[in-house]
Amino acid sequence: MSLDLETIRAEMLSYLQANDFAVFYGYSRMLDSLPFVYWDVDSHPDFRAFLDVAGKAGVKLVVFHYRAFTLDQIDDALERLEHTTMTREEKRSFEMRLRELQAYEGFTCTVELTFDFEGRIYIFELRTDWYQSLGEILSEIDETTDYDDDEDEEDQGPMPGYFSKN
Repeated sequence: MSLDLETIRAEMLSYLQANDFAVFYGYSRMLDSLPFVYWDVDSHPDFRAFLDVAGKAGVKLVVFHYRAFTLDQIDDALERLEHTTMTREEKRSFEMRLRELQAYEGFTCTVELTFDFEGRIYIFELRTDWYQSLGEILSEIDETTDYDDDEDEEDQGPMPGYFSKN
C-alpha cells in the first residue's frame, strides 16, 4: 500500500458525493457488536466496486472513517515497551523500528467505509504497510508485557459503596 492514503481518501469522498450517498463521518466500526463482513481488498482493491454493491443493495448511508498517524501512537508503544520482559538488545531494536515510523506523522494510515445491511456491517478497509507494521510491533510488545499481578489483586476487592449483610 502507498505511503499515504490521502489521495484515496479524497477520491472516496468525491465518489460518495457524486453518487448521492449520505456520508456519516464516524469512528471506526471495528468495535461494533454486529457481525462483520469484510471486503476482499487484496483481490478487489477498488473502493468503487464496494460502493456499487452498497448502492445496488439500496444503501444510501455510508460511514466514512480515516485515521491520520500521530506520534502519540509511537509514544504509547515506547511506554509499553518499557514494561516488557524483552532483553535490552530486543528493546533497542524495537525502539529503532518505532522511531523509523515517526517519519509518517500526519500521513493518512487507514481509511474505512462501512454500511449496514440486513443486520451485518459491511467493511472496506485499507491500511498502509507501515501502519500494519506498527500493529505487528504492538502485538509483539503485548506478547512480552510483564503484567503485575499485584495491581490485579487490588482491583478485586469489594466495590466501594457496597457492603455485605453477612
